[in-house]
Amino acid sequence: MELDRAAVLVTGGASGIGAAAARLLAAGGARVAVVDRDADGAAAVADDVRGVSVVADVTDPAAMESAVIEAERTLGRIDVVLLNAGRTSGQSGYDRFDLENYRQVVGVNVDHVVFGLASAVPALRRAGGGTVVVTASLAGLVPMAGDPLYTLTKHAVVGYVRAVAPSLGSEGITVAALCPGFTDTALIANAKAQMRDFPLLSADEVAAAVWRVVEHGAPGECWYVQPGREPAPYGFRGAPGPAGGLRAPEVTWDLSASG
Repeated sequence: MELDRAAVLVTGGASGIGAAAARLLAAGGARVAVVDRDADGAAAVADDVRGVSVVADVTDPAAMESAVIEAERTLGRIDVVLLNAGRTSGQSGYDRFDLENYRQVVGVNVDHVVFGLASAVPALRRAGGGTVVVTASLAGLVPMAGDPLYTLTKHAVVGYVRAVAPSLGSEGITVAALCPGFTDTALIANAKAQMRDFPLLSADEVAAAVWRVVEHGAPGECWYVQPGREPAPYGFRGAPGPAGGLRAPEVTWDLSASG
């Protein structure tokens, strides 16, 4: 995809990876809508990139839909969507369980992706196709024992991306995921002291990987990003099938059925 004059929507765009991606894509000629619940932060980044800011709670389906509609109206179309908002949980899920915190991390990391994709697909169809990049995490490819609930949400996102990609890809809409390792943003601020000399990615490095996925990514790919390595699609191993070499059938469920 050519980014020059492309219309891009970025969630979680007020800081961290989202802000870095907004700035990099704008520098490449894209027109950017910065979506965040932080009104001042979103406005500041939008001013930097000569884009537009949209205030929205990405865990609310109606707000996510309104954000896409507003961005499409302002920019004229939507070509690229970066579903980037995310948060850690700071709990295991089995000791001192905090239900409100659990709902929040699932809302931002999972619901936001589902609501965001559901809202973006109609706009991308109107544009004749486009690209959706979901910021997952290396914790979506391997377990992160320090935050099991975060791991749960990122594994869910990776599975969702891989499952929706084939059918949307046939419509010219590429859905892919980005799986960065530990990145020096506010998300890891509380744990950074424990990492000592462990190499961290910068937000700019992850933003550069976003650009590569937009330009070169294929439907369903999940690109890892690690310090000192070139970003690349992760090679998933297939699960064993039934004995005898039989392949599982492609099943289309009747989604109107209940029970």
